[in-house]
Amino acid sequence: MTKELENKLREEVRNLLEKGKVDRVIGYGAGSLRFAATPLIISDKADVDRLIINPFIHNNLSVFLPDVSGKVAIVAKECDARSIISLVQNKQIPRENVYIIGVPCSGIIDLGKVEKLTGLDRDEIDDISWQGDKVTIASAGGAKEFTAQEVLADSCLGCDAGGFREFDLVIGEMKPVAADKELIRKRIKDMEAMSPAERWEFWKNEFSRCIRCYACRQICPVCFCDRCFVEETEPQWISPLPRWQDNLIFQAVRMMHVAGRCTDCGECERACPVNIPLGILTGKMEDIVEELFEYRAGMDKDAPPLMAAYQPEEAEDLIR
Repeated sequence: MTKELENKLREEVRNLLEKGKVDRVIGYGAGSLRFAATPLIISDKADVDRLIINPFIHNNLSVFLPDVSGKVAIVAKECDARSIISLVQNKQIPRENVYIIGVPCSGIIDLGKVEKLTGLDRDEIDDISWQGDKVTIASAGGAKEFTAQEVLADSCLGCDAGGFREFDLVIGEMKPVAADKELIRKRIKDMEAMSPAERWEFWKNEFSRCIRCYACRQICPVCFCDRCFVEETEPQWISPLPRWQDNLIFQAVRMMHVAGRCTDCGECERACPVNIPLGILTGKMEDIVEELFEYRAGMDKDAPPLMAAYQPEEAEDLIR
């Protein structure tokens, strides 16, 4: 089935390029590591056969859109398409310049989880196959079977993108993600159950490990400020040194900056080299936005950005 989808995608992309309907295509190509996929930007139809679709296409490709000129086709999972529309809502890209190609996605397999469950490096794994709710990992030592929920990326477990249909073309049939919202939301519930002192200690420990590499900021589709506040020197908001207090302030301010734009795609947590659970912050922030404003980012291209609209009755709840 994957090969059929790949062939259909390549056929459609080749047609778009040949007819001059788009100047460039943002999709996925084979990565340098086994099983991995990597972002791929092409403009020549000779490169079309490099495009792939598989259960390892993690990247939210919308992050590249503001920097790619001309009419652009982009391969998008259902959840990532929300980030594209969030960029449209926030006037970062014009909708008419983006041709959204939707691809079926039942969830993305987290190779880190696979390695941990099997005790094998990805190079020691011969094959990973997914049938129904079971994922089979084959190696020289035999085959091991796991439920899809055990190996899916955390962001997929919390996926609720079903029903979103802002596509110009859909390759194949959209399928529901094998989500387990209770499992992924347990992190947020556990955090809410802590006392303020316990939460403070938890985040102190987590941000003590932060090296301030800014991978979370760079991979985020909606961190699109030309100059980040952490780079300001007059005034200097935080120290450039990765002290835990400044690391915490950086993330707290970043969360407020992306409120109403973030779709909780999980890229910031995936990119973190020291595995800080940033998804707890983005997930809780999205909950607050929905609770207070009944607003979800990237669901309606014609809806104004959260911070650009105001309803008089809001003051009754927010101003006390």
